[in-house]
Amino acid sequence: MKQRWQVREAYREEWQEAMALAWRTFLKFEAQDYGEEGTQSFREFVTDSSLYRMFVAGSYELIVAVEDDHMIGMITVRNESHISLLFVDEKHQMQGVGRSLVEYLRNYLLSEVGVSRVTVNASPYGLGFYHRLGFRDLGSEQIDDGIRYTPMEFVL
Repeated sequence: MKQRWQVREAYREEWQEAMALAWRTFLKFEAQDYGEEGTQSFREFVTDSSLYRMFVAGSYELIVAVEDDHMIGMITVRNESHISLLFVDEKHQMQGVGRSLVEYLRNYLLSEVGVSRVTVNASPYGLGFYHRLGFRDLGSEQIDDGIRYTPMEFVL
């Protein structure tokens, strides 16, 4: 079956839409796992203007999945090899969008950056997704500023 969406590097003017998608999806599926402190920490992260400046400067990559001119997913990478955010719109989950974003990132990192592994701090909600893609745990669950995560890696 042909993929209905396009995965590509984001345009500068898509930043706010991507962060809004991350925030909306976080609230729907993840906030209950974090409590007030974690939710506030996440909100501060996705609204931090220094993150946007890093994106504009090219040191923070944003890749999006778009269907019919509507953003349905997004993934970001910092330090050339760490997935910072990965969110898929509620209506498009379990359809391969997240997998497509990771595959695009994998190809980008191998060809453009030259790294051989990628890491992520997986949320409780995303843990199963990353395991299905072949990521492996690097340690047990941790909590930092109210954010629960399991450090993971994937050898490209």
